[in-house]
Amino acid sequence: MDAHLTRRGPDATDPDRTGSSLTNLVDVVFPCLEAVGASAVVEVGASHGDFTSELLAWASGAEAKVTAVEPAPEPELLALAERHPELELVRETSHDALGRIELGEAIVIDGDHNHYTVSEDLKLIFERAPGERMPLVFLHDVGWPHGRRDAYYAPDRIPESRRQPLAHNAHLDPELEGVADGGFHVEWTAEREGGPGNGVLTAIEDFMAERPGLRLAVVPLFFGLGALWHPGARWAEAVAAVIEPWDRNPLLERLEANRCLKLAEWARFVQRTATVQEQLRITAEQLAHEREVRARQEEVLRAMLDSSAFAWGEHLSRLRQRGRPTFSREEVRRVLGEDESGT
Repeated sequence: MDAHLTRRGPDATDPDRTGSSLTNLVDVVFPCLEAVGASAVVEVGASHGDFTSELLAWASGAEAKVTAVEPAPEPELLALAERHPELELVRETSHDALGRIELGEAIVIDGDHNHYTVSEDLKLIFERAPGERMPLVFLHDVGWPHGRRDAYYAPDRIPESRRQPLAHNAHLDPELEGVADGGFHVEWTAEREGGPGNGVLTAIEDFMAERPGLRLAVVPLFFGLGALWHPGARWAEAVAAVIEPWDRNPLLERLEANRCLKLAEWARFVQRTATVQEQLRITAEQLAHEREVRARQEEVLRAMLDSSAFAWGEHLSRLRQRGRPTFSREEVRRVLGEDESGT
């Protein structure tokens, strides 16, 4: 894998520490692009530009053009585009961009991970390049958690009839169909996993059901990578030779299942630790405030002890209460933890 990477260090393949970046899968993607002989590649959902950077490095050697489609590019992606004028950055949604831009021989889809968006993207691609003309399409997140559960960057963009019941700031666990009390965090997601019209992989399968003959391979690592192509394409056999050894490999499936379980467990631990730290911070602030109040009270009480007015008031109180004053310097000293000598 390192032979393909432009960066080094612990963040080279895992910049967000969850394994969600496509940089983890360049050893599959790039050989397939080479098998296709791609001269133009479109990336849908470029986000921070981590995979875009690797794609540009590959493209420079392959003399290929790279187009990144991202409606809300992060500063890192904008900076990358500034450094690489050869990168075409399209600041539009996939629905707007895929209807007009050059599709090239390969498309990498890693945008909004829900059934509606993926279905519409695939339809646009197939309408413009049907049958054997269809490019090689990579689709990320065909495994857990979004393979069978929608996620939404902006739920309002999805027609209500195509949107699953929503959960906001939800935590997901691979062993639960619903929402967990901690685990993998998603801002907007379907309340439950599974069922019709739910998830990236479901969208691909529904698309294929209406177009018999298409081929799908699934690399079950790093949240799952799907490769979709027409078997009649001139490069179909070359791509199959590269990706078939990875396709639904049972050992890789078990490794990924274990990784996702541990990821959810670690996320839950971090979340609970953060909750405890916040509770400790609040308690520390409360104690500090109480200390300040006590210090101020002590300051006031000591001022009262030194006050001639307080002494006169105590004397009057003794007279009125027949020797038992309502308040006394002795009581104040007891509150301050002092004896009658003031020590």
